[in-house]
Amino acid sequence: QSPTLSSSGGTAEGAMSMSLPKMARLGNSTFAQMEKVNSELLAMTYGALVTTMLKDFQDVKIVNQELEKMGYNIGTRLIDEFLAKTGITQCRNLKETAHSIAEIGFKMFLGINAEVRWSSDAKTFSIEFKGNPLIEFVELPEKFKDLDYSNILCGVIRGALNMVQIVVTTQLTKSELKGDSSSEIKVSLKEVLQEKVKSDD
Repeated sequence: QSPTLSSSGGTAEGAMSMSLPKMARLGNSTFAQMEKVNSELLAMTYGALVTTMLKDFQDVKIVNQELEKMGYNIGTRLIDEFLAKTGITQCRNLKETAHSIAEIGFKMFLGINAEVRWSSDAKTFSIEFKGNPLIEFVELPEKFKDLDYSNILCGVIRGALNMVQIVVTTQLTKSELKGDSSSEIKVSLKEVLQEKVKSDD
C-alpha cells in the first residue's frame, strides 16, 4: 500500500507517527544496510553525464530541465525501495513527509545528513545539506554559472512524492558549487491527490 498524506494536514487513520529522533535513527540503520557505492565513482559518473549533456544540448537551461526530468524518473522507482527498506506506510502530514525525506531518504541514498527548514506558510519547506557526493571534485566555470548541477535531486524528490499522491514543485536554491555554505532544495506543496476507487459498474 502506498503511503498517503492527510490533505488537511491532520492525523489520518492508521497514519505513521514517528518522532524526529526515531526518523534519524531509522535513516542511519537503513543506510548501514544499503549496498555502498564509492562516492568518487558516483561523482565521476555523474560528472561525465552532465558534461555529455552540456555538449549535446549546448544550453544550460535545457540541461537543468533534463537533469530534473531524469531525476523525476529515478524518483518514481526509488520510492519503492525506500518504502520496502524503511517499512514506512503512511505519513500523517507534510511535516512527517519532509523529515522522512531529509532524515531518512538523504541518509539512505546519499549517505549525508539533511535538515528541514520551514517557511511561514507551512506548505513550503527547504532541505538543507552539506557534503553532497555529486559535487565532489567539481568546479563550475564562469560560463556555466547558471547550471543547477545537482538538479537531478530536485527531480528525484518530485518523482518520489508524486508516486504517493503528493504533487510538489522543487527548486535548487543554494549550492556549495556557487559559493553557498550549504546546498538547499525548496519544496512547495501544490496538491494532495485522492486515490480514486474504481466501482464495479
